[in-house]
Amino acid sequence: MKWQGRRESENVEDRRGIGGKQIAAGGGGLALIVLIIGFLMGGDPQKLLSDFQQSSQQTQTTTSTGEVEESAEEKAMSSFMKVTLADNERIWDSIFTANQMQYQKPVLVLFRNLTNSPCGDATSQSGPFYCPGDQKIYIDMSFFDELTSRLGAHGDFASAYVLSHEVAHHIQYLLGTTRKIQGMQQQSEKKEANRLSVALELQADFYAGVWAHYNHQMLEDGDIEEALSAANAVGDDRLQKQAQGYVVPDAFTHGTSEQRMYWFKLGYETGDMSKGNTFKGVL
Repeated sequence: MKWQGRRESENVEDRRGIGGKQIAAGGGGLALIVLIIGFLMGGDPQKLLSDFQQSSQQTQTTTSTGEVEESAEEKAMSSFMKVTLADNERIWDSIFTANQMQYQKPVLVLFRNLTNSPCGDATSQSGPFYCPGDQKIYIDMSFFDELTSRLGAHGDFASAYVLSHEVAHHIQYLLGTTRKIQGMQQQSEKKEANRLSVALELQADFYAGVWAHYNHQMLEDGDIEEALSAANAVGDDRLQKQAQGYVVPDAFTHGTSEQRMYWFKLGYETGDMSKGNTFKGVL
């Protein structure tokens, strides 16, 4: 993606300079399972809601950030994230305005190892997630190394897909979709709750594709392939197979690799928000 020298979003809270306890990496299998569950959504939506209800009754304090020491690679990645967020702001503001709505911008929180949120602790193993409790996106910068080395998704646009997917969860929150689905999940059996979670995640993939559609002037050759590679890498079937050697479809919470690639590609090719009904008559 053409990003060097372009506008960076100011809606970024950099907590990397805040001291925090080191989170142990844990066993490889367990860590990967945690990553799978937490990736792109921060865990089971019902647990998120429960965590939020408990945390919302507590006073959250955050110390001021200190000076951030970062490698050249990390500095470039943080700049890339800010440019990608700015692109999302520009495009979603335009889409909302065209539909007589006002777009409220989310905040991107960059951290190392551990930080807190109304949805519970954000850790290096939880993966990126969006918290509706404060309308912030939480990303540990080390995740992008995991995305490449463990999940096999390469290229800067794979990372752009990850952030844009989380922004898409913010879109769902603003449109009221998140609240409706969480309400339905609370009244559903686990299998049905998982199915609704899959639909929510696939719609976020679709919205990420819509963003890419309207950001086409900034794309370079191979960018969409990089995004599709990332979508393929984080499919439930592939991650379950990697973690435990077999696949349990009823336990899916994000969709298969094929589904995730399909919905991202559909959003990219059409740019039409009305095409993103992944709920098949549920809503």
